[in-house]
Amino acid sequence: MGFAYFAGANFLLTLVAAILCVCFAPTAAGPGIPEIKAYLNGVDTPNMFGATTLIVKIIGSVGAVSAGLDLGKEGPLVHIGSCIASLLGQGGPDNYRLKWRWLRYFNNDRDRRDLITCGASSGVCAAFRAPVGGVLFALEEVATWWRSALLWRTFFGTAVVVVVLRAFMEICKSGNCGLFGKGGLIMFDVSNVSVRYHAVDIIPVALIGVLGGVLGSLYNHLLHKILRVYNLINEKGKFHKLLLALSVSIFTSVCLYGLPFLARCRPCDPSLPDSSCPTTGRAGNFKQFNCPKDYYNDLATLLLTTNDDAVRNIFSISTPREYEILSLIIFFALYCILGLVTFGIAVPSGLFLPIILMGSAYGRMLGTAMGPYTKIDQGLYAVLGAASLMAGSMRMTVSLCVIFLELTNNLLLLPITMLVLLIAKTVGDCFNPSIYEIILELKGLPFLDAHPEPWMRNITVGELADVKPAVVTLSGIEKVGRIVEILKNTTHNGFPVVDEGVVPPMGSRIGATELHGLVLRAHLVLVLKKKWFLQERRRTEEWEVREKFTSIDLAERGVKIEEVMVTEDEMEMYVDLHPLTNTTPYTVVESISVAKAMVLFRQVGLRHMLILPKYQAAGVFPVVGILTRQDLRAHNILSAFPHLEKSSGGKKGH
Repeated sequence: MGFAYFAGANFLLTLVAAILCVCFAPTAAGPGIPEIKAYLNGVDTPNMFGATTLIVKIIGSVGAVSAGLDLGKEGPLVHIGSCIASLLGQGGPDNYRLKWRWLRYFNNDRDRRDLITCGASSGVCAAFRAPVGGVLFALEEVATWWRSALLWRTFFGTAVVVVVLRAFMEICKSGNCGLFGKGGLIMFDVSNVSVRYHAVDIIPVALIGVLGGVLGSLYNHLLHKILRVYNLINEKGKFHKLLLALSVSIFTSVCLYGLPFLARCRPCDPSLPDSSCPTTGRAGNFKQFNCPKDYYNDLATLLLTTNDDAVRNIFSISTPREYEILSLIIFFALYCILGLVTFGIAVPSGLFLPIILMGSAYGRMLGTAMGPYTKIDQGLYAVLGAASLMAGSMRMTVSLCVIFLELTNNLLLLPITMLVLLIAKTVGDCFNPSIYEIILELKGLPFLDAHPEPWMRNITVGELADVKPAVVTLSGIEKVGRIVEILKNTTHNGFPVVDEGVVPPMGSRIGATELHGLVLRAHLVLVLKKKWFLQERRRTEEWEVREKFTSIDLAERGVKIEEVMVTEDEMEMYVDLHPLTNTTPYTVVESISVAKAMVLFRQVGLRHMLILPKYQAAGVFPVVGILTRQDLRAHNILSAFPHLEKSSGGKKGH
């Protein structure tokens, strides 16, 4: 009967979370961090920050975490923070957006990107109550472009989060808020513990780092394989997505309820107060399960509780005999399996907590084995194990170090935590990329890495432009019919604007061809929508443009060419594109290497980069081609130049 209640409740909660994600907001499934990282790198991720996604993410993550699934709320909290920031910046959802005058200051791509960065750091802060860790997480992991102004803005956001969180915890001390403020936050305060270690302790600490790197890279490898299988299942339709999520829920319930029967009952420590062992309530460190009075089940203590309490239990200090090695082995093996099969189902899920629980288990096992030979407590070994596995899987160092310091509230852990993180990251990097990079690749998001491949130095952007279709250009004063035809027949978002027959101020008096600049698809659609047409071919004045267009109009990106109606008579009219053209686009000469072009593209945060000819003269077209993000991806370049892949092995050390 107990199992029926337990599995039934978990099944229903998973069903609610999965139905919401499958039917209403598919983008709410998963952690959301890879997509945020891609967006801040310059990739458009549709429906990622909408109101529906936000609501589904909140309700779905509550259901998924409550269902006992092996996932955390940290990833969803980062996504929730980013959604709130995006909606506040643009004045609400697309259909019901506020048009207040002061909101126009945020209606541009740079401020939207900054707000989403602040939202991501606030989400990490809300999950771990780590304000500085949240700022560093945004800097190290999610943000591609960083400005000094962004530092204090993210810090201000996390400071507000901490103040609000602390205020609610004070209010909830009366016990009227359930587990909030007690067992609902990962808090592991060991500020009063004296951390002592000697030179000999560096050996097990280094061993934890190596284990974290090896196990983290192995976890990434296996998760990659499983996610590829899940992608094939999820592509079959909504029913298969639901079936997969519910199957994982039943399997999780069977394991969590059945495995504690394998552990034997242990007597309570007589030094503990009578009310604390065993505990049968929701929160507590000793679960009675099927044991008699004054006995507890150590495996049930770890499995049949909230994830946050499980972390607190396995991190507990001065409890050398609280958990048996067999229980820790079962716990570690179970969470390895559940961590692999749970991530990727159609519910909001985070990676932080499963990895913390796995790492803390082998850390505590090593601490138990090293008991007579070390001064470091088993609970602190568990902390180091969790840190090592996170660094080995996610490849973060500085932000993780600060998050763990803010969790433990003990600066004495700083040197060994730094050592563990650096060793784990170094070992993990020898095998495969971080877990978020693997997810980005599986989702097909064109993320640009910070470092170009070595073989990219051996090819120029001119050679890259030669294998692409010919560049589509527009005249400075263009016919409406040609603009409509180009917009309907291409998917490009930027078009070079070229004027022919221009007399140069110096040199030959023969008319030359001038590159005036770059015009965006969104602005062309806006011109067609507002019908800003001319009867004859002529240049317009600046005041004519300002009468028709505002900065708010030019910031809009939602209108599509299919929504615009143009009559036959209007097709023969003209549009002056000169006032709407960016006359200072970023350009490179065709002889520059792809490696240099990629570094410039990424660091400046471009969407388009024009390629100019090396020799400029009358009769030479002023534009060789145009580079976009997709053109600079290693996979796409290698598909056009397969010989580079063969030479890349010998060139890497060059």
